[in-house]
This record gives sequence, C-alpha cells and structure tokens, in this order.
Amino acid sequence: MSYLNQRGVFLQMMQPSITDSNTIVSLQLARKELGWNAEQQLSTEALVDSIYVVAVSADKGKTFTIRTDKKDVDGDGDIDSDDKAKLIALAKAYVAIINP
Repeated sequence: MSYLNQRGVFLQMMQPSITDSNTIVSLQLARKELGWNAEQQLSTEALVDSIYVVAVSADKGKTFTIRTDKKDVDGDGDIDSDDKAKLIALAKAYVAIINP
C-alpha cells in the first residue's frame, strides 16, 4: 500500500500437492492507518479492519468455494452473493497470473 492508497489486498496461493489436491488462495483485505508515535518522534503504520478469506478450488482454479465469516466486502451495506462473487473473482484472477 502506498501513501496515496490506504486500502490493500494481500494474496497467497498454495498449489495442489501430493497430500492436498486443492488449490488454496488466502486473501487479506485491509486498510492502512497512519499515525504518529510522539514518544519516539516517528510516523507509524498499522493495518486495520482486516478480514481474512480462504478460497478453495478442487479443479485447479476454475471454480472456488469461500471459507470465511460473512463480510460486506463491496461496501453496499448488505452481505449477499455479490460479496462472495467478488472474492471468487479475485481468487480466480490471482490463480490466472503465471508469475505473481
């Protein structure tokens, strides 16, 4: 996240292995809060309002299921299938990137 952009998405993918045939994408959505430590005279940064989502695919990233508490990720005031669809689209896009 930069100084100008206070929101961020962090993604991590685990490819299928011998012990687990699923593709797993973990997503963290967060907001950066800037502050000031008066005692040390330093600016501070903290991640706040973080939510964690796990997307699991049994078909190498073609379809995903979401494992998470229900959260309003699109900010429209309700928790519905649109929130889930946006998280799935993000996981699919990340898996499609060859060299992240």
